[in-house]
Amino acid sequence: MATVKLKNLFKKYDESEIFSVNNADFTIADKEFVVLVGPSGCGKSTTLRMIAGLETITDGQIFIDDELVNDIPSKDRNIAMVFQNYALYPHMTVFDNMGFGLKIRKFPKKEIEERVNAAAKTLDISELLKRKPKQLSGGQRQRVAVGRAIVRQPKVFLFDEPLSNLDAKLRVQMRSEIISLHRRLEATMVYVTHDQVEAMTMGDRIVVMKDGFIQQIGTPLELYNTPKNLFVAGFIGSPPMNFINVKIVKKDGKLHVDAGVFSLALDKGTVEKMSAFEGKSLIMGLRPEDIHDNHEKTDSHPGFNSDVDIIEPLGAETYVHFKTGGIAFMGKFRAITLAKAGSPSWPVAFDMSKARFFDPAQDSSPSIF
Repeated sequence: MATVKLKNLFKKYDESEIFSVNNADFTIADKEFVVLVGPSGCGKSTTLRMIAGLETITDGQIFIDDELVNDIPSKDRNIAMVFQNYALYPHMTVFDNMGFGLKIRKFPKKEIEERVNAAAKTLDISELLKRKPKQLSGGQRQRVAVGRAIVRQPKVFLFDEPLSNLDAKLRVQMRSEIISLHRRLEATMVYVTHDQVEAMTMGDRIVVMKDGFIQQIGTPLELYNTPKNLFVAGFIGSPPMNFINVKIVKKDGKLHVDAGVFSLALDKGTVEKMSAFEGKSLIMGLRPEDIHDNHEKTDSHPGFNSDVDIIEPLGAETYVHFKTGGIAFMGKFRAITLAKAGSPSWPVAFDMSKARFFDPAQDSSPSIF
């Protein structure tokens, strides 16, 4: 397979002063599965299309296996791309769709048959080879699109939101199949999605983008546990992290976070780090799984009373929305909780050892720790 290296990559359209991709600079290792993730318009698909040669580069360089490919046509880059809309020829059978790229490259008929049959077996679609796309389900069409990429035996596989047209259950299934395919092929894969759950479950590393800029690159757990800034903290994780405006104050000789309607002592492990921020206004982030029903956690974490607003039972777990004064936040509890919608003064506890703090006075609100 191949490494893919992006060096100071920029892209803007026409005379616009706004860059769709702004100084993307990272390397995708051989056999690595890297996911580009971010909201619509962040530049992730544009980055992928520049790797594929489908978008011209405003500035910067792209290397595939140490070969500069800026001026090499897409067809000669030895990559294969799977599109969001599958892009199958409706008048062709599955076999012909999968083998068409090889056919126009004048591959021998026998080799085309061998490659298509091998890919079909890998994807468990051998019985579909004589059908046409209209006779296939969405998941089957997606497998055909992936199979068409596999028969190319490319250096790099590129996926542009390939699961976004599938229903939720099928997306989970196809997610697992693509992960398994990556392991079997030991291929270099670059995958674009707006779904952070897909990114977390699929990627060896994740590139988080916003407004054309790379916000952070890391493994799923690195992004989850140590987000670099407020955007990454809020984007990675489901349900998203709670954010509360607080001030660091000293009470009874101890540092507290003061949110106005409640005040909680800082965890012992963070007091030394936070001492420099006494008197400053910060944003405290706490994930829903680190907020506990105090009937469950008793006094193991500092707590206060809050009003229950909405209950979302999901079977194995329950999301509970609270309101305290003008502050709203969500807790993620076990399935059995005594909380009821409309319950006043419900006891909740924050695991302050898991709290993260961000500085709103600086650009992008970087993480303090």
